Amino acid sequence: MKKGFVDLQINGYLGVDFSAPGLTVEKVHFVTRKLIEQGTIAYCPTVITSPVEAYRETLPVIAEAMDEPEFSPHILGIHLEGPFISPLEGARGMHNREFVKTPDIGVYEELQELASGKIVLVTIAPELEGANSLIRHITKDGNVTVSLGHHMAGKEKIKLAIKAGARACTHLGNGIPGMLPRHINPIWAQLAEDSLIGMFITDGHHLPPEFIKTALRVKTPERFIVTSDASAIAGMAHGTYEVGGVEVVLEESGKIRGVNSDYLAGSSANIMQCMNVLASLGELEEEQLWKIGFTNPLKLINKSRPFRKGLDKELRVPALPEIKFVNGKFVRG
Repeated sequence: MKKGFVDLQINGYLGVDFSAPGLTVEKVHFVTRKLIEQGTIAYCPTVITSPVEAYRETLPVIAEAMDEPEFSPHILGIHLEGPFISPLEGARGMHNREFVKTPDIGVYEELQELASGKIVLVTIAPELEGANSLIRHITKDGNVTVSLGHHMAGKEKIKLAIKAGARACTHLGNGIPGMLPRHINPIWAQLAEDSLIGMFITDGHHLPPEFIKTALRVKTPERFIVTSDASAIAGMAHGTYEVGGVEVVLEESGKIRGVNSDYLAGSSANIMQCMNVLASLGELEEEQLWKIGFTNPLKLINKSRPFRKGLDKELRVPALPEIKFVNGKFVRG
């Protein structure tokens, strides 16, 4: 039994947005404590496609928050989701097109410097000019992982990105237009690549059970990771909010969508809820579920070695009860 899961994609929580101006170290610490209480034992704060001014404010704050001994085991590093993504409608999702950038090593290095070298995961659209050069640069020392996401790349571009060093797919099945050619499309191409680890949002809204089951059988528990893609308004009451300058609705069902669109705007779920959706499909044993929700994400961002003696020994949450698997569902002990 463990005390929680590892989530590689959290955009914010309880009104705190990791990409928004006004972020403080105290807010990051507040979110971290609340996430731990909900079963997220370690995570990657995710910063989406943003204006330069926002990066200059948020990245140093998250980096500073990570330096506090109480929180450093729990905040694993920053997930940079953009700005090197597709500008196309559908593939771009809710990201602001104005701030999307062509892959550029200089821009990446500036962002990594702002983050004091604490960016550990970068989502990139592989079809963009300069993408493979950037992927090779990012992955050359093995400390930062590149994931493919928010893109419309065909199988050849995907293969080239893998050759350059890409290892994963960000929220596979999402961040893509709703209508695609039925056979030749990026979803099938990425599912078919055994060298790519798939990250999936299993919150009950982003993906139907049939897709999750199929993806799980293709990727197997060895190459399957659950992420929540939690929005800044996750954990809050249903209603209308503004997130990243966009008006969104948090429905009673927990679904978050744009007020004037059907595009999903992140998730309202935490990772334990997502793991229970996956568990409810009846495809996996408890040990396999822990692999998907704990071991695999650590391994993807190269954190398994620092925690080789067991992440639980590094985490400062002795007061929390362990999570048990009871009647096919994860619960606090």
